[in-house]
Amino acid sequence: MRDLAGGFRYLLAGQRWVLRHGRWLGFGLLPGLVSLVLYAGALVGLGYGADDLTAWATPFADGWGSPWLGLFRGFLTALVFALGLFLAVITFTAVTLMIGQPFYESLTEQVDRSEGGEVPESGLPLWLELWISARDSVKVLGRVVLYGILLFALGFIPVIGQTVVPVLGFCVSGYFLTQELTAVALQRRRVDLPERLVLLRSRRMLVLGFGVPLVLAFLVPLVAVFLMPGAVAGATLMVRDLTGADEADGADAGAGPTEDDATTTAGGGTSQW
Repeated sequence: MRDLAGGFRYLLAGQRWVLRHGRWLGFGLLPGLVSLVLYAGALVGLGYGADDLTAWATPFADGWGSPWLGLFRGFLTALVFALGLFLAVITFTAVTLMIGQPFYESLTEQVDRSEGGEVPESGLPLWLELWISARDSVKVLGRVVLYGILLFALGFIPVIGQTVVPVLGFCVSGYFLTQELTAVALQRRRVDLPERLVLLRSRRMLVLGFGVPLVLAFLVPLVAVFLMPGAVAGATLMVRDLTGADEADGADAGAGPTEDDATTTAGGGTSQW
């Protein structure tokens, strides 16, 4: 429970950080606004085309009488749109981070600078950083989509599909959301994807405490755009503790867990690509 609460404190600390540094809040909103326009267009298109899609996918039902044909295809259309909305929620962060890699890298550097101590730099050219970020995001997104499809199918199981599965869905979404948000700060520390996964798995409750409330907030339209800069800042504060940066600097993260909670688990900490 302490780690769950600690993850939530990092989330709040990140939002407070960007509110204290208003220029960086505006700076960090730009990639989210671009992603919002793209996703809004995709969802509108899905809304208009979902009926045709379900009709194309269920030719066997063409001869069904009323009202069964309408009910069946209406139900499938709602499911298709719900799946599209779910995938939009769990992929929004990854796409926004890919679009805004230079923006968010500058933001995480400023967070590190404001907290004191060394400001890690990857030392890689921008094109290579963008390539690594896109490659890792695609790998993570592949896992997210697989989990999403699996949970979507399990949702048809009576009782469990309406109780346990939604909870699992939020936990899975929160975990991968945190994974994406911490990637910017960890990439600057030259921690590659396999080590990131090990690092975050070692503190699952901390990760869920950060990611699940954020997923719930992202369900509210437009909230994701305004919370993204603070979420990146909060993820950077969490990374500082997870990799032992604050302990090495003799500084406290400001609003995260206690020093006992901030155990270093980087497993070697800095791998080279």
